[in-house]
Amino acid sequence: MAALRLLLLLAALCPPVAGRRPQRGAPGKIAVVGGGLGGAAAAYFLRQKFGRSVRLEVLEKAAVGGRLATLEVEGAGYEAGGSVIHPLNLHMKHFVKELGLSVASAPDSLSGVYNGEEMVFEESSWYIVNLLKLLWHYGLNPLRMYMWVEDILDKFMRIYRYQTHDYAFSSNERLLHALGGDDFTRMLNQTIDEAMQKAGFSHKFINEVVCPAMRVNYGQGVNVNGFVGAVSLAGVDSGLWSVKGGNKLVCTGLLSASKADVIFGTVLSIEPKIRPRPTGDPVKLYHVTYNTTSGLTGDTYDIVIIAAPLSRHMANIAFKNFDPPIPEFPNLYHQTVTTLVHGRLNASFFGYQDPSAFHVGAIFTMENPKLFFKSLGVVSPVEGVGGEGKLPSPLAVWKLFSGEVLTKEQLHLLFSSYDSVKVKKWLAYPQYRPPEKCPPIVLHDKIYYLNGLERAASAMEMAAISAKNAALLAYHQWYGNTDKIDQEDLHEKLKTEL
Repeated sequence: MAALRLLLLLAALCPPVAGRRPQRGAPGKIAVVGGGLGGAAAAYFLRQKFGRSVRLEVLEKAAVGGRLATLEVEGAGYEAGGSVIHPLNLHMKHFVKELGLSVASAPDSLSGVYNGEEMVFEESSWYIVNLLKLLWHYGLNPLRMYMWVEDILDKFMRIYRYQTHDYAFSSNERLLHALGGDDFTRMLNQTIDEAMQKAGFSHKFINEVVCPAMRVNYGQGVNVNGFVGAVSLAGVDSGLWSVKGGNKLVCTGLLSASKADVIFGTVLSIEPKIRPRPTGDPVKLYHVTYNTTSGLTGDTYDIVIIAAPLSRHMANIAFKNFDPPIPEFPNLYHQTVTTLVHGRLNASFFGYQDPSAFHVGAIFTMENPKLFFKSLGVVSPVEGVGGEGKLPSPLAVWKLFSGEVLTKEQLHLLFSSYDSVKVKKWLAYPQYRPPEKCPPIVLHDKIYYLNGLERAASAMEMAAISAKNAALLAYHQWYGNTDKIDQEDLHEKLKTEL
């Protein structure tokens, strides 16, 4: 006992280690605004970092899943929002494994590119024929594009190493710069057209291959920023997959795993409050007011994570009595209309007089003001072709993307016959107009915003990365772990540490 007393006395006399603050208690309550993938992932990562004692509340104005949703056609469900996941999306792969979900491969069908008058390129079922056709049409451009995108992906993959070691970034610019340096910054400030022309790609290749990829993935042309353009080109890779039963199952699974309380209500305002602790010391809290079916209500939180796009057309939240005031976010979101049609395609629209000669299952389009759709392709039910969702009819279900709701006349041009149409309008992703400036992550002392990273590129995996960064940042700022935030030359530092 005498030895123990001596050790305690020595510990009391020793000065605290420089740079380390005394350990503080965990936050009492955290709010996450938005129950889409970003919000669900944020709740999951917050629970991992802050532990079981913290009360997590997820405020969702509509349905869990956000921009992940399914539509029912002829008794089967089909993806209407975010549809495919890249094989290198490690957070999504981890979620699926942790939640015990199953994976479905993307439908394997022949694709073609349509310019509004004729098919300028059409895949063959023979690999060697495709290779020769690509070389004939575009020379070495396809191979160079693969290598160009691969180099960008290699740099971007560093984020998983950083996040595995609990490093966080206080701004989206710092995050992107830590991954790709000035190269990534330049990509945000120029169009994919400019970036690829500077890299030596031909106009023909950009117009016939790159532009259709932008139109199917982001509903926009080659005037999007170079970074989102590279993400879009990665999306034409092989090995794409989705979650069996619907990608939105990841959201419900993550919320369940986080043991968060989901409250269905529209957040109207957030206001800072100073309240006394039991000790009499003041504590900063945030009062969140939201509207539920039972009426107007609200609560106070230590930390608020906003995982919904802040704009008047999306999450229109009033920030009251902040000094300095929270900036407005005028960034526009691009409307995409998803149309699911159960019917028979009119092959003559695409220049085929003999329907039996038409074997294309995915049609991408070039820029043409006459065209009223961006892409269309055969899709499979989320439940799986062989399961309960199997269609009773041999007719295919086609998914179309367009800027506006298609008219009956337009549908009759595209389909020789159809018996079912389902439509979903989305403000799906930002309207990309470089130079891009990402909104801040830290809106106030303990208010964090996830969706600013969408200005660089919008994708399911980007939402998951942003969610983990916000959770880590909130954790480190709460406990004063400044050595884990905004570390310069992190890539080189981790090389030497490991």
